Amino acid sequence: MSEEKKKRRFSISKEQIKNAKKLFKYIRPYRFTFGVGMVFLLLSSITSMLFPALMGKLVDAQSGSMELSDGLSLNSIHEVGIALLLVFVTQAVFSYFRIILFSRVTENMLADLRQGTYWHMIRLPMTFFNKNRVGELNSRISSDVSILQETFTTTLAEFLRQILTIVVGIAFLAFYSVKLTLAMLAVLPVLAVTAVVFGKYVKKLSKQTQDEIAKSNTIVEETFTAIQSVKAFVNEKFEFLRYQKSTNKVKTIALKNAHWRGLFSTFIILGMFGGIVIVIWYGMVLREQGEIAIGELFSFILYSVFVGSSFGGIANLTTQILKAIGSTESLMEILEEKEEHFNDDAEIAEPFGNIAFNNVTFSYPSRPDFPALKNLNFTIPEGKRVALVGHSGAGKSTITQLLLKFYDEFEGEILAGNNNIKDWNLSSLRSKMGIVPQEVLLFGGSIMENIRYGKPDATDEEVKMAAEAAYAKEFIDRFPEGYDTVVGERGVQLSGGQRQRVAIARAILKNPEFLILDEATSALDTESERWVQRALENVMKDRTSLIIAHRLSTVKDADLIIVLKDGEIVETGEHQELLANDSSLYKELTDMQLV
Repeated sequence: MSEEKKKRRFSISKEQIKNAKKLFKYIRPYRFTFGVGMVFLLLSSITSMLFPALMGKLVDAQSGSMELSDGLSLNSIHEVGIALLLVFVTQAVFSYFRIILFSRVTENMLADLRQGTYWHMIRLPMTFFNKNRVGELNSRISSDVSILQETFTTTLAEFLRQILTIVVGIAFLAFYSVKLTLAMLAVLPVLAVTAVVFGKYVKKLSKQTQDEIAKSNTIVEETFTAIQSVKAFVNEKFEFLRYQKSTNKVKTIALKNAHWRGLFSTFIILGMFGGIVIVIWYGMVLREQGEIAIGELFSFILYSVFVGSSFGGIANLTTQILKAIGSTESLMEILEEKEEHFNDDAEIAEPFGNIAFNNVTFSYPSRPDFPALKNLNFTIPEGKRVALVGHSGAGKSTITQLLLKFYDEFEGEILAGNNNIKDWNLSSLRSKMGIVPQEVLLFGGSIMENIRYGKPDATDEEVKMAAEAAYAKEFIDRFPEGYDTVVGERGVQLSGGQRQRVAIARAILKNPEFLILDEATSALDTESERWVQRALENVMKDRTSLIIAHRLSTVKDADLIIVLKDGEIVETGEHQELLANDSSLYKELTDMQLV
């Protein structure tokens, strides 16, 4: 961990204040409702502070019954009692509206924050997802925002209420007796300094707890995602021990946090009640000297309890707010990440035409000193099929990632038609492309929904036509629920060949100008490959296609075959032409598959 991050954990830095301000921008659209809620908060706090004053009046009325007529004394007690009842009813009404209004602001704000964070994250470049784990990102949206929910719904309002209680309470205390007020306030500086010291340390532990929870959530996500591998390798115990170790670390930090919060609360309580004892003792001295009435002393003690309790409550509320600020640091860091450059003003209406790589050299950001592609020069003619072959790691899939602009930093240029790919609007560029990947990850809905993902506004008839063209209709019709069949998490209810045909149907429905087939049949058995290959023939017909293949039998009919080795082009030609050269890498790869 960098020194900068360590420093940020031990203090409220300018960066954290900046992050807190960013959160409040989500309140801005609801500032009127928030303001009305603040008014009700102020009114409920003021009405609650009338209680000690009225109780003092009640004591004075009772003590005055020895000197005044019974009727007058009884009426005074009743009047005070009715006033107390009205105060309680009024405070209850004000509190109701305060809670409703703050909850409305909070839920709207958090919905905006969740949606804004999700929208931002799905627009981040692939480099971001390559260096962050899915489970941890999920935790940022779920756990971190949940902490904010409690903070803005309850904690912040309560914190403000306690501040108002202290300010109004001290004003009432000074009204009754300046001497007693100064005596009570003598302990406050010690409490304030202690609150700051404890608060910083508790915030650091809270941030550590949140980080460890995110890591444990990541383990759960990874385990359940790869549950078949876990069970196949009999690694249930291994995964449990991994999760146990992570959650035990969470427990250890959380208990340490609880320990320090407990010490903090203990100190505050001792200071608060110690102060009350001092107030009572000194108040009785002033009572004996005739400087304060018994009812006023009673009211003063109640106000002291209110103010003392508020100081004790503020300490705990402060730690909760600091915890929320700490938990949002990672969330704010994500929101600071630079999104992909969609360049909405650069709309290019013309078709792709030929696609050309001119002197393209590229290294992944995680491996800047190891070029994945080296000075590539080739052209994919419009309407033709071009195949990329080579050993694993030769750079085949890297080429498709550059075409899709998953990575923007490379040397040389890639042209789509007469336009540099960097000048294309990102949405427009990708909308003209379709891809059938090697590993098809379907969504957990129905077959109909998964095919329609290629064109969200497609009709049911269009979806069925695409499924038929992809030779998916023959297995879909065998399911009792047909197109409404739920495919399960990541499509586990379908076989590999069936998932591939759903992906092909999706590509057919999208009707792209340029099609990428990334090892689309490499993981299939012979029967499934036959069906998928027939479907691919349909989707590639009269369409510019780039075929990445491990099984060379699938590229025999390509118009051009490009052979890659270590990120460089070593051979180009047609199938028979390359086979005719006994020393070619293509011939070597073909012979290896025939063995």
